[in-house]
Amino acid sequence: MYRWDSSLETGHEKIDNQHRQLFAIYNDLVEALTKGKSRDEISKTIEFLSSYVFIHFQMEEDLQRDSGYTDYPRHKRLHDEFKATANGLIKKFNEEGPSDEFIATITRVVGNWMFNHIKGDDFRMATFIKSKGAT
Repeated sequence: MYRWDSSLETGHEKIDNQHRQLFAIYNDLVEALTKGKSRDEISKTIEFLSSYVFIHFQMEEDLQRDSGYTDYPRHKRLHDEFKATANGLIKKFNEEGPSDEFIATITRVVGNWMFNHIKGDDFRMATFIKSKGAT
């Protein structure tokens, strides 16, 4: 599990609030997987996380376009690649269920990606957006 702490704050309130929510949903998913919750409950949590990720990415991409963020094309590509990875994981879960391999992949791939993306790409984006006075 990954815990939200102040080192993950970008300083942009809307982005940070959504990041906090993403971590909470991610941790709910990890907990459901590791505690043997029902396949239906896990599926609902995966779907909620996936839909929230897509909403969050759209909000970030709108902020980037509105502020003239010069690294927007690369940042959007990273989002698109992650969405493709998430869709692949959802497909794998639907086909195979919550195997130990699936749990390890969710923990490694999704958790690490969120943490590293926020600490790197999102920090740079938020700094740029704040410098332009965009909210």
